[in-house]
Amino acid sequence: MEPVYRGKVREIYDVSDEHLVIVTTDRISAFDSILPVLVKDKGVILNQLSNFWFEKTKQIIPNHIVEDRVEHMPPFFQNDRFQNRTVMVEKLQMLPFEFVVRGYLFGTMWEAYKKRESFCGISLSGTHELAQKLDEPVLTPSIKHDNGHDEYVSLEYVGKKLGKERTSRIVEVSQELYSRCSEYALSKGLIIADAKFEFGCNAQGELVLADEIFTPDASRFWDAAEYETGVSPNSFDKQILRDWLSEHKVKEEYPFDRVPEQVLEQTRQRYQECLRRLMDPKLIFS
Repeated sequence: MEPVYRGKVREIYDVSDEHLVIVTTDRISAFDSILPVLVKDKGVILNQLSNFWFEKTKQIIPNHIVEDRVEHMPPFFQNDRFQNRTVMVEKLQMLPFEFVVRGYLFGTMWEAYKKRESFCGISLSGTHELAQKLDEPVLTPSIKHDNGHDEYVSLEYVGKKLGKERTSRIVEVSQELYSRCSEYALSKGLIIADAKFEFGCNAQGELVLADEIFTPDASRFWDAAEYETGVSPNSFDKQILRDWLSEHKVKEEYPFDRVPEQVLEQTRQRYQECLRRLMDPKLIFS
């Protein structure tokens, strides 16, 4: 069986009229490129974290997970290659937007603020510092593009495309997801600076949460004990890898094929530490 879609990290298989199977690989990307190396266990970590959050938030909004045990999937997936990194999901009509809830001034929103530009129709007044906690989390939508960077838009634009009622529901759900899960993460010593959500509609036209949620690839996690306004925090993600690539760039070319094993292992440990803190201290891979 061949996947119908291969992304930077995940592969999607069409297994029936109602279901897809998503496999999260150990591939890693940086600067819009897939590296020719793997980060051991990364796919398992992302899959376990996402499933954990889907289970924790299913009372807020239904999600697309149908099955996470490979022994209950088609025979092709019933082997060690797919164990702990594979889910069967409901087919949805995906909405053409991503929604990022931002609780802290960082990333592209910080860059816009420094230029005194609005961001997704949001303008911040007063003086702010890098990584400063916002008075209230804000929702910043973008249009998903298969090629190139996503295009940031305003909620007003989304409302014209999806309708005011559906857009209001997305805002309400996204804010509640971020609020509840940020509170839980903080109790584990982690700050969720921002979080990306994707939604689809099922056969009945109901809004369903999809893709992945609150993983290091879909959110920024910072160590609460180290957090300091005005300082760029270390993230529990591939920041170590990106920093190494930037430091060793030659003539605008990144050395994707020369990443040391030490850097890959340090990257793995950051993902793993995020899992360990949020879930079970015993979930440590050998």
